[in-house]
Amino acid sequence: MRPAPGQVLHFSQDPTIERFLPHVAPTSTQSEPYVWAVGHDRCPDYWFPRACPRAMAWVGPHTTEEDKVRIIGPGCGERVHAIEYGWLDALRDVELYAYRLPAGDFAPIGDPPHAMVSTVPVEPLGPPERVGDLFALHEEAGIQLRVLPNLWPFWHEVTESTLEFSGIRLRNARR
Repeated sequence: MRPAPGQVLHFSQDPTIERFLPHVAPTSTQSEPYVWAVGHDRCPDYWFPRACPRAMAWVGPHTTEEDKVRIIGPGCGERVHAIEYGWLDALRDVELYAYRLPAGDFAPIGDPPHAMVSTVPVEPLGPPERVGDLFALHEEAGIQLRVLPNLWPFWHEVTESTLEFSGIRLRNARR
């Protein structure tokens, strides 16, 4: 589930959106209203239920072999996503949809960029597509999906490593 050239994707559990309006998300650190989307490389960050906390790490240009083996694991690919056991049923049962949006309306945000944003209303290029089996998506993309009792020990190791990383909805993780 990736965008075609000239597209970005917006993932949602709501299959009824006809037009995306810029808004300030309640959890955003940004004060400007945006329509949020992602390009090809960041789509896997959103192959989860919206509220699901996830810690993600991947090999980057400055990653040491030691950190790759220690955190991702030998023979386990280039990327790992971790969730907590309490989210397994939601990951199996969620109805997730992808909206294809015209990339021309979007610009990268973040340093390094982690998303694409638009400051104007955006209409999808077509009806939303059901994303399907999230476990299968991870497998097809070669992304290790790790299930942990608690994300925080893993997250602390990742953020102290040379791996690149992203954490989403971590406020929903067990304390």
